[in-house]
Amino acid sequence: MLDPLYARAAAFELGAERIAIVVVDTALIQAVDVAAIRRKTTLDHGLPTDRLLVAATHNHAGPAVDDPAFFRDHAYVESMVVKAAGAVGLALAALEPAEIGVGSAFEWNVAYNRRVRMRDGTTRTHGSLQDPNALGFEGPIDPEVGVMAARGRDGKVLGAIVNFACHAGHHWDDGVISAGFPGAMVRQLKDRGVPFALFLQGAAGNMHHQDPRGAPEKSAEEIGKLLAGAAARALESAKWFRPKRIAAASRTLSLAYRQVSSEEARGAVKGAQRFEEKGYYDRKIPGLIARSKAGPALGEVQVLRIDEVAIASQPSESFAELGLRIKEETWPVRTFVAGYANGMLGYIPTREAFRRGGYESTFGPPSFMAPETGDQLAEAAVALVKELSR
Repeated sequence: MLDPLYARAAAFELGAERIAIVVVDTALIQAVDVAAIRRKTTLDHGLPTDRLLVAATHNHAGPAVDDPAFFRDHAYVESMVVKAAGAVGLALAALEPAEIGVGSAFEWNVAYNRRVRMRDGTTRTHGSLQDPNALGFEGPIDPEVGVMAARGRDGKVLGAIVNFACHAGHHWDDGVISAGFPGAMVRQLKDRGVPFALFLQGAAGNMHHQDPRGAPEKSAEEIGKLLAGAAARALESAKWFRPKRIAAASRTLSLAYRQVSSEEARGAVKGAQRFEEKGYYDRKIPGLIARSKAGPALGEVQVLRIDEVAIASQPSESFAELGLRIKEETWPVRTFVAGYANGMLGYIPTREAFRRGGYESTFGPPSFMAPETGDQLAEAAVALVKELSR
C-alpha cells in the first residue's frame, strides 16, 4: 500500500434542511452500493436518503468494486459501505456556523483529451499525436478547478470540495493500493492550511493525465501539487456568502441500452477499439446483450443546491463536452459536475464520438448505453438545477 483509501464527507445544514456528499477513493460506485450507504446513513444518523450524494474519485489503484457479474471484492465493499456512512456521520456531528466561498482557477497541465482524431475518420483512445495519420485532439478539455469551501467565525477555512475532470489512472496495473492524485491533492491542501478536503471527480470520460503529444507523464504527487495550487488560487479569489437556502432534488431516468449488430458485438466495425484480450469479451458480451434485451437501465441524476451554487451528479463516465454543457446551460448558477456518482452506467460519449469509434464508444463491459444517453442525463441535470431555482 502506497497510501490509504478514504471515504470523505461534507455536510451542510440550514434550518431543518440538511444535505451531504460522501466520496470514496474507488474507481466507481454501483447503484446498489449507493443505496446501501444511504440506508445505513439514514439508520445511523437520520439523514434522509434523498439528501445524500455518493460519488467515487475514479481512482484506479483500489480494490474491485464493479458489478457482481464482473469484478468485485465483496468484503471490501461491505467495509466501504460502513465507512462511507460513518464519514457522513462525522461530518454531521462536526457541523458549525460557517460561510461558503466559491471560486475557480484553470489548470492546463494535468488533463488532456485522450481521444486522437485520425485521417481515416476514426478516433483512437490513447492515440499518439506523433502518428503521421493523426489530425489532432478529438475534443476539448475542462480545465476548471472549481472550489466550494467553508470558513468558520474565526475566518479560518474549515474544509473544501475541489471539482476537476481527469481520469485518476496511476498504478492501475502495478498491483499497489493508492488513492492516486486525488489523495495527493488532499494531502497537499492540508499542508496549505486546508485541514479537510475532498476531491469531486468531474465529467472525465475522455480526460486523462497521459498527454497524446508524448510529454513525460506526471506522477500522482505532481498532479496533486498542481491541483492543490489551483485550488489555493481559487480560494484567494473566492466569493464568500452566508447561505439563505439549501435544497436537493433527484430524478431517476429510464434509459435505453444500446442495441448492437453481430459485427458490433464482435468489435468488427470501423473505429472499434478494445484493450482487453478477446477471451474477456467473449465471456462478457453475451451477458451484456441479454441485459440489453431485458429492459431499460435506471440512472439517477441528483442536484444539491446552496444558494446560487449547485452540484449536479451524473451516474457515468460522461465526456467533458457533456459536463461543459451542464455548466453552460445552468448559468448563472455556478454548477459543479460530479461524475461517477450515484451509480455507474459506463462510458457516456457524445453522439459524434459514437460515429467515430474509439474505446469509450466500442460496445463492451465499459460501454453499453444508447447514443442518446449523454443528452438525456445532461438535460435532466440542467432541468433539476433550474427546478431548484424556482
